[in-house]
Amino acid sequence: MHSPKPADLLESARAALRDGERARADTLFAALLDADPQSFEALTQLGQSAFAAGRLDVALDLLGRAQRLRPADAHACKNLGAALRAAGNNEAAVDLLREAVRLDPNFFVARLLYAAACEDLGRTQTALCAYYGALNTAQRQGRWLNTATTAPLLRPLVTHAMHTVDAGRGAFYANALDPLRERFGAEALRRVEKALEIYLGNLPADYPDPRQKPSFLYFPDIPSQPWFERSLFPWYEEFESHAPAIRRELDAVLDDEAAFAAFLKARPNVDMEEYLSNARGPARWDGYFFYDHGERFEENCRRCPETAAALDRLPLVRLPAHAPECLFSKLTAGSHIRPHRGVTNTRLVTHLPLIVPGNGALRVGGEDHVWQQGRCITFDDTFLHEAWNFSDHTRVVLLFDVWNPHMTEAEVAACSQLVLAISGFNREAMLGAPMQETGEP
Repeated sequence: MHSPKPADLLESARAALRDGERARADTLFAALLDADPQSFEALTQLGQSAFAAGRLDVALDLLGRAQRLRPADAHACKNLGAALRAAGNNEAAVDLLREAVRLDPNFFVARLLYAAACEDLGRTQTALCAYYGALNTAQRQGRWLNTATTAPLLRPLVTHAMHTVDAGRGAFYANALDPLRERFGAEALRRVEKALEIYLGNLPADYPDPRQKPSFLYFPDIPSQPWFERSLFPWYEEFESHAPAIRRELDAVLDDEAAFAAFLKARPNVDMEEYLSNARGPARWDGYFFYDHGERFEENCRRCPETAAALDRLPLVRLPAHAPECLFSKLTAGSHIRPHRGVTNTRLVTHLPLIVPGNGALRVGGEDHVWQQGRCITFDDTFLHEAWNFSDHTRVVLLFDVWNPHMTEAEVAACSQLVLAISGFNREAMLGAPMQETGEP
């Protein structure tokens, strides 16, 4: 009698698994492994069965062979990492589980096990961040929201992760503000502390204007308004006096396509078609950047020295890896930047209009504003906002971020520290930076 072919054994083993016949599946996978010692699926399934049965030596051998066959397979790294952790080899487990997360950032089970292995090693801060990353990633995918969305075997560890994050994250951010409390006093940071509690979900936002909805950080107890009066920005007049020189520098670079970059291209997880439309053809929203997420574009600044110098005299938001964001924002004829929201009301967006062809406007919170050449306008982009240029010519504004003028010096310093702390925490949790999202037309 001929032995079954490996392909037939594999199909039969898969069928047994589908039918819930684990013992029969293991017998078939064992036969498959005899026929094909390099069968990744057989090594994985038999290794997982050995792990579940507590036969760690066998599990480590089989899962190790599987991982060596496919070192770039996130699940293979997770499986071997879990077995190594169970065997007490947490250093090796941490390395493999972190690699699994690197290979598949959405693999929330690998994130959870990585956090647990870090905790086993006494790396409490890394574990705290990693637990948060695991919970955040799972819940964004509709998992670990309740017992029904959490696998029974994982429930104890998921519950532990939630308790760890609840207790540790707020304390981490509060500690980051300690130097500012010592410098300015606790009362000066009262609104910042409230903003932190809202961010953590411990307090409701209670927006005074329901049109306002920051996607990241809401700063409470300051005026909520889509547009801001000129009187709040004493630097407007002096800055506007440079508009003719800035316009001349714009004209010198405007036709250099290579110097302009698609504004949305550098934004992760942004659908260009969701943000832009043009009934006449391709929609274009490009930027000639002086700063982007805090990075200075030296060559662009060199080519437009008066513009760069004028910007550097402004009270720009300056946060490493986040801000400022300063650019010639070019919207081509017929293009429409669709309604969207920004991340925080701690910073505002200012436009200095330079080329205004007409038949275009900026709408913030349902209120329209028509650009006036050489005259600044500042708005809160956490209100739903959009911009359009339905003329036959290009529209260009100089766009940049400034701090909300209703915040005090202490609050600006504390919010800067808080954002950097959140960013560092998220980076350690292997999540994205919180303020690296678009909200500026």
